[in-house]
Amino acid sequence: MNKTELIDAIAARAGVTKAMAGKVLDATTAAIMATLKNEEDVTLVGFGTFYVGERAARTGRNPRTGKAIKIAAAKTPRFRAGKGLKEAVQ
Repeated sequence: MNKTELIDAIAARAGVTKAMAGKVLDATTAAIMATLKNEEDVTLVGFGTFYVGERAARTGRNPRTGKAIKIAAAKTPRFRAGKGLKEAVQ
């Protein structure tokens, strides 16, 4: 499912226009991104939790030359599925 199909599904289930569903989806994703930028968690009970994870610095290899390169530590967005989502998938 891509973004357009998700907007169509939201509009159909909520009984709103596609334009309104698109605005709501955009506002939701923007709010999640802003919260994660502040390194805070976003918990949707029954669905899951979005959080910021840390990836340690490590040594990798350049695939072209085979030389070792240093890969810097990074913060990455992560998602942990909640009980309701896990049960829905099974």
